[in-house]
Amino acid sequence: MVKVGIIGGAGYTAGELTRLLLHHPEAEIAFINSSSNAGNPVTDVHEGLLGETDLHFTDKLPLRGVDVLFLCMGHGKSAEFLSEHPVLASVRIIDLAQDFRLAAAGNDYVYGLPELNRDAICHAHHVANPGCFATAIQLGLLPLAANWLLHTDVSVNAITGSTGAGVKPGPTTHFSWRMGNMSIYKPFRHQHIAEIRQSLAQLQPGFEASVDFIPYRGDFARGIFCTEVVRVDASVSEDDVVKMYRQFYETAAFTHYVDCGLDLKQVVNTNKALVHVEKIDDKLLVTSVIDNLLKGASGQAVQNMNLMFGIDEHAGLDLKPSAF
Repeated sequence: MVKVGIIGGAGYTAGELTRLLLHHPEAEIAFINSSSNAGNPVTDVHEGLLGETDLHFTDKLPLRGVDVLFLCMGHGKSAEFLSEHPVLASVRIIDLAQDFRLAAAGNDYVYGLPELNRDAICHAHHVANPGCFATAIQLGLLPLAANWLLHTDVSVNAITGSTGAGVKPGPTTHFSWRMGNMSIYKPFRHQHIAEIRQSLAQLQPGFEASVDFIPYRGDFARGIFCTEVVRVDASVSEDDVVKMYRQFYETAAFTHYVDCGLDLKQVVNTNKALVHVEKIDDKLLVTSVIDNLLKGASGQAVQNMNLMFGIDEHAGLDLKPSAF
């Protein structure tokens, strides 16, 4: 049984992580740290877990009693936490923030996108979980990069639910503002662009084209719907491209190429990613959809844990979408 510690337990990703781990056949939660909620029942914050757990938050850090540590804090907080609280070398770490996603001298974190780095994750001691937008966008583009088809600028539009902004209320997350509304933020400057470019260059060395990403805030709670436009040579047929996608994802545990058009309800509340592509003249239109809290965060983190510990990749992640 894998003993799990969770740091930063009061946020949305930690809530989803807790939900998954409570029902994981080979994992057990040793502690959930939250200094602001210390001593309180976990269900005081994550009310969807009522009737499922009697765990309490703690401000203690019993790090010696765990096999893996999930860091569910805000961006920049993971590196700070680890500098102040040395973790035993035997404890594996999965960071859900952006602190270790980019390759750098002294950074031994494997970028935790299983569709790209599965073998490396299986042997990793430290994993940097990808960003939610980055996951959806990369899964739409990786087969093209693997076949050296990204030669011009890539146009990306993606819309995310309000949970993507985190649990802390803000002017653009209030229901009265978000309901029936849309807006863009950080156009062409989103922090996930760097990790996307890093992964594309891993498959297509020398990749230099721009990834022109415009993120949208949607008036729904969870999910990411992404469209990508890529120009290709006229000699490349739609059948050729579809074959590339099918081959690239044929062994992927949760990512599937599908022939039909996509919508969010096909993936919300699951760890699935669905991808569809069609060719119109000299342009490819790629659509990809994920649940931002699961495949875009906590579900993928559990998937990475399974790979790191040699557990069935699907363990704890047999989640089904709603029928409506």
